[in-house]
Amino acid sequence: MNPSSLKASPWWTPAVHADRRPFLIGRNAIQAALRGFFAREDFIEVDTAVLQISPGNEAHLHAFATEALTTDGQRAPFYLHTSPEFACKKLLAAGEERISCFAHVYRNRERGPLHHPEFTMLEWYRAGESYESLMMDCVRILALATETVKTGKLVYRGAESDPFAGPERIGVAEAFERHAGIDLLASVAADGSTDRDHLAAELRRVGMRVADDDGWADLFSRVLVEKIEPHLGFGRITILDEYPISEAALARPSARDPRVAERFELYACGVELANGFGELTNAAEQRRRFEIEMAEKARVYGETYPIDEDFLAALSLMPEASGIALGFDRLVMLATGASRIDQVLWAPVAEYGR
Repeated sequence: MNPSSLKASPWWTPAVHADRRPFLIGRNAIQAALRGFFAREDFIEVDTAVLQISPGNEAHLHAFATEALTTDGQRAPFYLHTSPEFACKKLLAAGEERISCFAHVYRNRERGPLHHPEFTMLEWYRAGESYESLMMDCVRILALATETVKTGKLVYRGAESDPFAGPERIGVAEAFERHAGIDLLASVAADGSTDRDHLAAELRRVGMRVADDDGWADLFSRVLVEKIEPHLGFGRITILDEYPISEAALARPSARDPRVAERFELYACGVELANGFGELTNAAEQRRRFEIEMAEKARVYGETYPIDEDFLAALSLMPEASGIALGFDRLVMLATGASRIDQVLWAPVAEYGR
């Protein structure tokens, strides 16, 4: 028999489920512990609608589209949300001050050891508090997760990260200089605009590939993935901070340097776990950034998503706030020692063709 013709047993077969069950029990325990954490911090847990007018307006996120039928039979387009962010920020505008949300979210074109079409996003928001407060939340949450399942460390593919050690905090520009030998901010103007040719020349200088149709964002992502991320979160967790403003469509500019934004990502064992912001509340600037993102999406993929006008209207009432999205399934993976995301999902999405 040709081994390539063999298929893995389905997740629901007793033997496979028995192998997965310890991870799943760990998942439940971690979720319960995190709910307790947020309750002690005076957060209100909220639940948001999956169906949205806009799934989000980031160029490289791909949504699942559907439609509703009105009572008179008219068709209305909807999308499954890629994040509960817009709805959560509307709740901040409504007057909530500390909210948390375990949301099932949906992203197309994503499947692999760390990606799944449907997964759980843990988001939380603090009105009137800085985004540094989210960094401290993350440190406590990662430690709590490993304490709950009694592993005491985060593990992925043989790499380890100690959540009890003080986190490394490094700016994106510093990381580019340290790990790639590239002066990133030399290609970013004071108004946040970017110089593609300058960054392309930098990549060529250090021997990295540059395609003719690569934009500045493509080049930025290539360096990040190939040169930076392989160094993040080993031994202790890493907070990668101050992304260029063009790579932080929903974050406010840094008071220290207008070329960068109050955006950070959290890494452990080379795996991105969370994405946090000092939230942008300027509706006109937010619209401008969304339009740039959708123009890039049209250029690369030939499609765009609607802009949620209600969301932009709500920004006028939204207080200064910080917010973050954490991949809950990935956290469970690293805390329990699972090697694939489907091992920590009670009922994974069927694979096409099965």
